[in-house]
Amino acid sequence: MRKDTTTPPESLRETADIAVILPAYNESLTIRETIAGFHAALPEARIYVIDNNSTDGTGTLAQTTLRELKVNGAVLHEARQGKGNAVRRAFMEVDADVFLMADADCTYPPDQAWELVEPVLAGDADMVVGDRRSGGDYQRENTRPLHNFGNRLVQKLVNLVCRSHFVDIMSGYRAMSRAFVRSYPLLVEGFQIETDLSLFAAQGRFRCREVPVRYVDRPEGSFSKLNTVRDGLRVLLTIFRIVRYYKPLIFFSLLSLLLALFGVLIGIPVIMEYMQYQYIYKIPTAILATGLEGLAVTLFSVGLILDALAYQRRMETEKTIQHYTRPRFVRAAGTASAPPDKPAA
Repeated sequence: MRKDTTTPPESLRETADIAVILPAYNESLTIRETIAGFHAALPEARIYVIDNNSTDGTGTLAQTTLRELKVNGAVLHEARQGKGNAVRRAFMEVDADVFLMADADCTYPPDQAWELVEPVLAGDADMVVGDRRSGGDYQRENTRPLHNFGNRLVQKLVNLVCRSHFVDIMSGYRAMSRAFVRSYPLLVEGFQIETDLSLFAAQGRFRCREVPVRYVDRPEGSFSKLNTVRDGLRVLLTIFRIVRYYKPLIFFSLLSLLLALFGVLIGIPVIMEYMQYQYIYKIPTAILATGLEGLAVTLFSVGLILDALAYQRRMETEKTIQHYTRPRFVRAAGTASAPPDKPAA
């Protein structure tokens, strides 16, 4: 019989290697409460605050709090501005079995941290997302309608393109396995990281769960770093990139089809003219129509090439996932291979 090497649920906390990642930019009003909350919820976890060029003493306050509460962890510094850059710094310098990412603004409930971490530690999920939307808290607390609209738009597009079922695509409260983090190429620099994580999870066929969590808006005196116009443009750019990067054949085929149809519409008068007079008088129009058709063929060819490259990239990602994933079941010495619930012959 194969030996089950997974840890029993009752002893997960004793053997857990958990790293709490808290990107922070000018969060002096909330950083102490955030650290204290996660330390109370996960006393065995290490807590890392990534100070992203704060000018209000966030880093110093975080260091003092970690020392006073005797919390294992550290304050890391990232000079390049942006949440994606801050999280990248943490992923580069910290190792753990489970990475719990949250914001440092007291908007996510630390007392629900174990609900996100436990499925990853138990080997039942690769990423667990704190779902703010199912309970209606995010809708009530977030007073920026354009943000809610943008979230829903990106959510529907990602689910359509990746055939996934995410409810809260932009939640910053996530628990991730070591295999997931080590195979994730973090290329985004800002708040697009949440969408990018979801896309990578769907494309990499990772096991994902969503756990409903409470959500409250920032406390009075704490200001959001989001900008409606700027982040709205980023949402539109994200939508553009989703299709272009993850479904290049569909993206370039649609462009090719549009150009081909436009070329046909422009070329119809030229064809009619030739059929009537056996001569082409509209030379510029004929050149334009021919050029559009040639460009349509080129774009379709580009789509085929990029689709092959995307497939190759998925193969490399799969190799990385297999490298960092620890097997749950191993064969005991001297026994034959058999499912865990069947005795060896």
